[in-house]
Amino acid sequence: MSSSPRSWRRAGTALRGWRSRQWTVAGAGALATAVLVGAPTDVVPNPLFGRSVPVQWWNYPALAVTAVLAGIVLTTYVRRPSSDPEPHAADGGRLGAIGGVLSFFAVGCPVCNKLVLVLLGASGALSYWAPLQPLLAVLSAGLLAEAALRRLSSETACPVRPSA
Repeated sequence: MSSSPRSWRRAGTALRGWRSRQWTVAGAGALATAVLVGAPTDVVPNPLFGRSVPVQWWNYPALAVTAVLAGIVLTTYVRRPSSDPEPHAADGGRLGAIGGVLSFFAVGCPVCNKLVLVLLGASGALSYWAPLQPLLAVLSAGLLAEAALRRLSSETACPVRPSA
């Protein structure tokens, strides 16, 4: 037995075993993530928010990847029907949360972020922060993917029961 908390094979097995309820939750979670990250950053156009700097081409795929991965991670927290075996405790939750927050900073307007403006000023935000945003998007996707891999792997792992 492997001691690694992650396995592509076990994660794939878990995804293949998902029922329609889990896929529905994944879709709803992805949609909610797209709106919760995309609307305030104005990547998803809406009348409530705006941005000073136009949306970059890479913001759209970054938001899509974030939404899909977040939907998968969120679905791993859904309680399974009583007929299914309960997966043992999984890690990866913090990675998913950090990845989600980073995605917000990655696709957001570089000069609309008050903290960045205070630290770097408007020209610094455009000169230094904006070029880092694609890297944040990749880091965000990586953390969400790792969280999904760990949590999905644990769904099909053989649980260790404490002895009585």
